Amino acid sequence: MDTVNEFLQTDLINIGKYNIKVSDLLVILLIFIFTKLALWLIKKAMFRNRKQNSVDTGNVYALFQIIKYVIWVIAIGVILERIGIKLTVLLAGSAALLVGIGLGLQQTFNDIVSGIILLSERSIRVGDILEIDGDIIKIQDIGLRTSKGLNRDEISIIIPNSSITTNKVINWSHQSMKTRFRINVGVAYGSDVEKVLKVLRESAMEHPDISDNNMIEVRLVDFGNSSLDFQILFFSKNIFRIERVKSDIRKIISRKLNENGITIPFPQMDVYIKQNVDKK
Repeated sequence: MDTVNEFLQTDLINIGKYNIKVSDLLVILLIFIFTKLALWLIKKAMFRNRKQNSVDTGNVYALFQIIKYVIWVIAIGVILERIGIKLTVLLAGSAALLVGIGLGLQQTFNDIVSGIILLSERSIRVGDILEIDGDIIKIQDIGLRTSKGLNRDEISIIIPNSSITTNKVINWSHQSMKTRFRINVGVAYGSDVEKVLKVLRESAMEHPDISDNNMIEVRLVDFGNSSLDFQILFFSKNIFRIERVKSDIRKIISRKLNENGITIPFPQMDVYIKQNVDKK
């Protein structure tokens, strides 16, 4: 037993009045393991309750992230106290240094504060479909400084959190998991308008990703230069892959228009040439 005590009291690192013993290293290791285990249990419990209570995944994820950061801050504080570093003294002695670091890392701190806002406010959640700078992105992870998303080309996008909180961002899935989209179609003048409306409605109803057939709306929106211009409005839950859905519907429209003898005209322009006749 004495040998074990002597081993535990052996100094590993000596820096001035601070020294780290084997026992301190073991305590730090136990704190680290306990923290990881506690976070694993909390995460498992929270996501299990989410399935039972039908709580939104984004809300649970945001709450877990906040809890994780708080627990790690407490764990690091306990570790520093264990090795003899007083947090109050550390903060007071490094005040000037922190000011300099703060000025140099102003944008980083801005991103971190924005991350805290996103996690606590929950206006943006994991799984949301965002439009940022004209790019459609599906949010996969919200971190403390940056968020990660996937665009329609399967490319991972790293977004500074301040870009989300300070710029105009369209959240396609904030209010509802289905969104209304539109497709424009032009047909030749002289076509039966009622027949065209029927064909376009049937074309949209034929696609399986259309959420509510009763919410499909077909309009004659304008008399164009070369065509009668129609518009199909429909709701779909497949927001992230909506361009593929639109492509499929356009193919159905093209097939049905051909079957019904309705043509999509080429752009036309009539040119009149006036011949001047000189009179003598």
